[in-house]
Amino acid sequence: MKDILVMNQIVKTFGKDKTKITALKGLDFRVKEGEFISIIGPSGSGKSTFLTIAGGLQNPTSGEILINETDFTSLNEKQRAKLRFKDIGFILQSSNLIPFLKVKEQFYLVDKVSKQKKEKERIEALLASLDILDLQDKYPRDLSGGERQRVAIARALFNNPSLILADEPTASLDTDHAYEVVKLLVKEAHEKKKATVMVTHDARMIQWSDRVYRMEDGQLIEETDF
Repeated sequence: MKDILVMNQIVKTFGKDKTKITALKGLDFRVKEGEFISIIGPSGSGKSTFLTIAGGLQNPTSGEILINETDFTSLNEKQRAKLRFKDIGFILQSSNLIPFLKVKEQFYLVDKVSKQKKEKERIEALLASLDILDLQDKYPRDLSGGERQRVAIARALFNNPSLILADEPTASLDTDHAYEVVKLLVKEAHEKKKATVMVTHDARMIQWSDRVYRMEDGQLIEETDF
């Protein structure tokens, strides 16, 4: 299987001199197409820093990041934005849906940004695959937490990215909805060959993972028993 994300010797520091903090310490990581990987660890351990660097939302202090064999760290900001939009789907703790747009209109906005018009049938097929087709004319305020997260997942998958990065996607959900969301992500990873990385503090959510890592002292330690 092809490596979608490769991170080599990633260091991330904040501050300087006496206030200097090293959040990531020579971290190595890779994820292949079709893999669902979970990153666990307590709040403040560096999980979110790791994920934002993996997705190019902030730069490492040093190290190399390859996305689909492209050296992300060597690109200028315009090139990075283009690669992020094309190859990476982000799912955040809050669904980040635009409140004044109906569910189906959330996708029209992505089309406008990408300057490509995808067929209505493609949107409907994606919504149907997540069992939310009947919600397409509703506004975010009319949806449950689990429904909003499924819409966010659909929007993240809409451009057919090869890499999905999910930052605490179940944090605001009850247990039943949380399990539902994780199962959907695993299904998408395995069936559609998406490389998927989920950061979570909830160890109950990792049981369907292909691999699990614990963030500890700025490094990722692979868990063998989960």
